[in-house]
Amino acid sequence: MKTIEMEVPEQLYKKALTLVKEGWFRDEKDLFAEAIRRFLDTHRPELMEKYIRNDVEWGLCGHD
Repeated sequence: MKTIEMEVPEQLYKKALTLVKEGWFRDEKDLFAEAIRRFLDTHRPELMEKYIRNDVEWGLCGHD
């Protein structure tokens, strides 16, 4: 396990604490670990490349 230190905007932190207080997550660590996991799952290089290619194709062809 690695320990990280990070700064987050106050409003984001307050929203995170609300989710913990409402019982959605065990604690802040659990919430932030899940957030990072989900981000990495949806931002894999192959997916990002696909979306970028689609955006470029749309931009070149001008299709809506």
